[in-house]
Order: sequence, then C-alpha cells, then structure tokens
Amino acid sequence: MAASSSSSCLGWEYDVFISFRGEDTRTGFVSHLYKALRQKPINTFIDAEDLRKGDRLSELLTAIRESRISIVVFSQNYASSTWCLKELVEILECNHSKNQIVFPIFYQVDPSNIRKLEGSFAEAFAKHEGRSNVDVKEVQSWRSALPRACNFSGWDSKEYK
Repeated sequence: MAASSSSSCLGWEYDVFISFRGEDTRTGFVSHLYKALRQKPINTFIDAEDLRKGDRLSELLTAIRESRISIVVFSQNYASSTWCLKELVEILECNHSKNQIVFPIFYQVDPSNIRKLEGSFAEAFAKHEGRSNVDVKEVQSWRSALPRACNFSGWDSKEYK
C-alpha cells in the first residue's frame, strides 16, 4: 500500500483505490497506472504484494471506504479471486452510500463476458459455487455486482491497441 499526496483535508484518506487481480496485471498494466497516478501526484491506495498472505481484507475494505474514486481493473482472472469480488461489492456500496466515483477498466477482457458472466467469469463462479463452504448469499452479491460495475463509463483496452 502506498500514498503519494494528502487528500485528507477533503474528507478522504485516498484519492484513488485500485482493485485488480494481481496475477493478471500487477507487474504490467497496474504498476504503470500506479506510477502515472503517483507522478501527478494523486494519493493512491494499492495493496502490497504480501497483503493477501494474511487475513487483511478489512484493511482493503477500509481503504475503499476512505477513497474518493475506485478504479476496477477487470481482467481474465478477476472473478476467480474472492478478495476482488468482496472489494467490488464494497466499492459499489460506497458508490451508492457515499457517491464514490467508480471507473472500470476492461483489461484484455470483453465487457460483455462480465455482464453476461461468460467465459472465465462463468468458470470462476462455477468454482465458487462448487465449494463445500459456499455462502450462497455472498456469491449472489458477487454475481449481481459484476454486471452493475460494467454499467459505469470506463475504458476498454481493446479499443486502444
């Protein structure tokens, strides 16, 4: 996690929270995005690589609540991460309750696959639902969050090859 300027005087701890699937985008796209935001300087929260090794989800959820904008970087394996899905639900809740701005980025993934829960997104949900300790209500909240997040105006990497 890192911050690059102070926005707390405006009532927010961070200007931007970036939600992403590390294995897909951390060392490429997201690292470049983070660097560009820091150079502006825009106070940006990005999880540290080792953050997910412990039970630190509450730290991420707090950072989401304390951010003015959330950038959601959808990628092929985004929905395979329960942490990403929990982040997304919290981001949408903050959009509803705090008017947090949500900006989706569709990184090498078709937005219609997310809206319709097809391809790797369908596969991820089949795995989530097949777990013996599945929380059906939570999985349903993830299912409804993905298409709703796609309704925000965002950026599709396929349009900028």
